[in-house]
Amino acid sequence: MAADSTPPARAAFDAPRLRILWSFARPHRRTLAVGLLLALAGSALGLATPMITKWVLDALNDSASLTGPVTALFVLLVVGAAVSYRQWCMLGAVGERVVLEARESMVRRFLRATVPALTRRPTGELVTRVTSDTVLLREAAAQSFVGLVNGAVMLVGSLVLMGVLDLVLLGTTMAAVAVTAALFALLMPGIGAAQQRSQEHIGRLGGLLEGTLRAIRTVKVSRAEERAAERIMADARSAAEYGIRAVRQEALAWTVAGSGIQLAIIAILGVGAWRVGEGRLEVSSLIAFLLYAFTLMEPVTTLSQNLTSLQAGMAAAERIRQTADLTAEDTTGEPGRDASARRPADGDTGTQEPVLELRGVSAAYGPDAAHAVTDVRLAIPRRGHTAIVGPSGAGKTTLFSLVLRFLEPVDGELLLNGRPYRDYSHSEVRARLAYVEQDTPVVPGTLRDNLLLARPDATEEELRRVLCDVRLTEKVEALDEGLDSPLSSAHVSGGERQRIALARALLRTPEVLLLDEATAQLDGLTEAAVQDCIRSRAATGAVVTVAHRLSTVVDADLIVVMEAGRIRARGTHGELLETDPLYRELVAALRLATTADSEALT
Repeated sequence: MAADSTPPARAAFDAPRLRILWSFARPHRRTLAVGLLLALAGSALGLATPMITKWVLDALNDSASLTGPVTALFVLLVVGAAVSYRQWCMLGAVGERVVLEARESMVRRFLRATVPALTRRPTGELVTRVTSDTVLLREAAAQSFVGLVNGAVMLVGSLVLMGVLDLVLLGTTMAAVAVTAALFALLMPGIGAAQQRSQEHIGRLGGLLEGTLRAIRTVKVSRAEERAAERIMADARSAAEYGIRAVRQEALAWTVAGSGIQLAIIAILGVGAWRVGEGRLEVSSLIAFLLYAFTLMEPVTTLSQNLTSLQAGMAAAERIRQTADLTAEDTTGEPGRDASARRPADGDTGTQEPVLELRGVSAAYGPDAAHAVTDVRLAIPRRGHTAIVGPSGAGKTTLFSLVLRFLEPVDGELLLNGRPYRDYSHSEVRARLAYVEQDTPVVPGTLRDNLLLARPDATEEELRRVLCDVRLTEKVEALDEGLDSPLSSAHVSGGERQRIALARALLRTPEVLLLDEATAQLDGLTEAAVQDCIRSRAATGAVVTVAHRLSTVVDADLIVVMEAGRIRARGTHGELLETDPLYRELVAALRLATTADSEALT
């Protein structure tokens, strides 16, 4: 079992955790105050019932009219039902709003966070915080604060009215309640700690399950279903173990509470019967007292339920609040606008100035990690095709991460249109770029949603044009709902995903088109059409590709060779064949790969 880093049980009710939980409820404090007043009104009506019952018994004993007390009981019933209904509706609505606000805050925080901040955590674990943790938060934030105050008031109110009826019986009751409360206080911290640990393991389970399902084909081919299941179930068993521990402690707490009340009732019956026999207590007062004793279980139950809910809610609130530590990007730009509308005219920046420039850039994926790229100096012309080649781990994709601001440099600086990146927001940089990533995932939604993701104002004619450019027209026409057909990674091939991503990028008409092995999964005919698109785009703007196929390398205006995070050579295809031995090896490998692809198609 993995080591557990959960805070110890003694921190179950510490003030910082309680303040975190209250921060979610604070925006609704006025509604909660009204809910509390309604709850107190309902409790007051409930506390009046035994006294009205005493009134009925006294009327019977004195042969008086029962109209008054019976009418009072009916009024208490009707008004109590109305108050209870209104309270439940109000607090239930507050709970749902608290959940909605917490979920919206987390979803937006996740989407605005930097890529390294997100990728350091399992995706499924983050999803768990949005789903199951917020459910626990709902009960605690909306019900627990009101329930605790109301339960305490109802308990005190019951004891006060019991004292009005008979102080000796009250002392008997208080002794039983004190013993019960002491035992209950000892059990509650353990319940909270067990619930928090259970929720931590549920989060880990979500992360493992999500990652395993994404790699389900690899898992099945590797015949690793059972091993993968065992890894996931290890956290499931731990969650169940702590959940059972919490249930057992809750059961013990409830048993203690119930037994304490029953013990008090037995004592009340014995002492009360003796006092009635002595003539020191009326029978109607004893019955009213017993009614309060029986209803004493309600505030005790209310307190215990809300204390348990508060424990779970504080653990959930703390996990939700931890997402605030995710480093956020600067999103003050204007996403969604056409980048071509902002492209500087040649007269403004000069045709010779590079659109992108890296000056002595070094970067790493962590403060203690080795440099992934070191002292990279590269200028990307405003027009033309630049190809980046190199062995695995050379830093090609890291270079793209720097350009796209998924990663920030530790040394050097990047310039866009002659201005340092620091003068732009993340959104403003990306508004001038388009990117086709290597894995090319589809975004949840329809085909149209995927194409319009970066440029929602594109026309139908523009959509048809880019679909034709990447040879997807026939595919779309064959779909039952055309562009409005839902997409799923399971129903779209790798080549089709790449073409959808490329069409989306071409629709942007960006200043710089970045392609990370964007033709790796295409057949020869489709690749030729895509290469035509790239050449056409390179004639009017900048195209930068991580080269995977020989055709991409040969056609490039400038080829950059990377090795071990550094640029070792640059030039045209012919120049590098003559001067760089690593490039010759790479070309030989690419030629073999191209030949193998061609043979596979014949």
